[in-house]
Amino acid sequence: MKSPKYWIDNLNLHPHPEGGYYKEVYRSQDSFKPVGFVGERNYMTSIYFLLEAGSVSHFHSINSDELWYFHAGDSLSVHVIYPDGKLDTLKIGRNVEDGELPQVVVPAGTVFGSKSNGNYSLVGCVVSPGFDFQDFKLFRTSELIKSYPKHRQIIEVLSKEEY
Repeated sequence: MKSPKYWIDNLNLHPHPEGGYYKEVYRSQDSFKPVGFVGERNYMTSIYFLLEAGSVSHFHSINSDELWYFHAGDSLSVHVIYPDGKLDTLKIGRNVEDGELPQVVVPAGTVFGSKSNGNYSLVGCVVSPGFDFQDFKLFRTSELIKSYPKHRQIIEVLSKEEY
């Protein structure tokens, strides 16, 4: 098994504001003005995303659907809070018999964060309409606990009060 450093170095990954490492690998040349967005967006974007043990992707939301694909390492758990307060955990990995899937969808407008279930997880994320940081919101612990108090335990793991 390769190490996280191998992937970070060889894929030229950089720190992501939500945690972990990433590199954008595709952004469609064509764009359009989707309903509900301010300005134009590329049709699609794609990144590599890596989380090491002890690192998390902090709770955030985006205005687009996001497809996650497993590439290497250990499985990854994505914790998704829906607007109605329902919490779901999506496990991305190879062991289908253990409830993991090689591909999952995180719906637009949900609050989500993730962590590796082992030494590291390397995934790919495809966003359509394409990702733009103006559609990205990182959540503070206190605002999530106020909105979703019954999920306090996972909120405290996957968020911070100051970024």
